[in-house]
Amino acid sequence: MNRLRKGDEVVVITGKDKGKRGSISAVLKNGKVIVDGINLAKKHTKPNPMTGAQGGVVSKEMPLDASNVALWNPETQKADKVGFKVEGETKIRFFKSTGKAVDA
Repeated sequence: MNRLRKGDEVVVITGKDKGKRGSISAVLKNGKVIVDGINLAKKHTKPNPMTGAQGGVVSKEMPLDASNVALWNPETQKADKVGFKVEGETKIRFFKSTGKAVDA
């Protein structure tokens, strides 16, 4: 079970986009995440008449290391660490500061 999942709201804690918030659009297998609107890079694309794609400069979201983002806690309005605990037969994620479940 991963600490971060697709759709989680996160805040960037280090790097050029420090302090910005966004939603995770993809979690990659190499320990990186792609966050909507964060870590944008300019990519030059050629036009492709076969697919109808236009050429030009496109902004593309690049992966961030998962250690550079932290889960956003809406209750405390701060970034928070995530822990795991087993309740019955299910393993749940919880915020370390408040002890409340993340997915609740």
